[in-house]
Amino acid sequence: MDKPSASNPTIESAYLTYSDMLYRVAVAELRNEAEAQDAVQDVFIKYMSTMPVFSNEEHTKAWFLRVTVNTCHDYLRKRKVRNLYVENTSVTEDSVDSEGRQELFETLASIPEKYKSTVILHCLEGLSLQETAKVLGISLSAAKMRLSRAREALRKEE
Repeated sequence: MDKPSASNPTIESAYLTYSDMLYRVAVAELRNEAEAQDAVQDVFIKYMSTMPVFSNEEHTKAWFLRVTVNTCHDYLRKRKVRNLYVENTSVTEDSVDSEGRQELFETLASIPEKYKSTVILHCLEGLSLQETAKVLGISLSAAKMRLSRAREALRKEE
């Protein structure tokens, strides 16, 4: 196997670099700490099993975020199929920074998934619109439109 580089991190360095960010995204998407931990674990299992080759650090970060979002969407689909609708069962005060953040999670849960993912990546994780579009596999104009529609939906929730 090739020697790991900055753009192709070892499993340990990838975990140290990305696990906290991926966990925050997973908690925001799933609103369930246990499922979020499982989702992040699944992402790293996929990383270990495929050991993808990345061109740069941005590509590495985008891969981890995309796989995390997709994994979370898989969990949500499974939850719907099994009719396991549980509201806020595992989101505790420890998993959010403040009551305002808790309210944000609750409000985000009320908007469609495609908008929620855009808001989480752009607003909560600080990705640019270009990076958000790349991670979600959509065009820049689609990312802008989703963000605009998400903001509109969030305003209606207030």
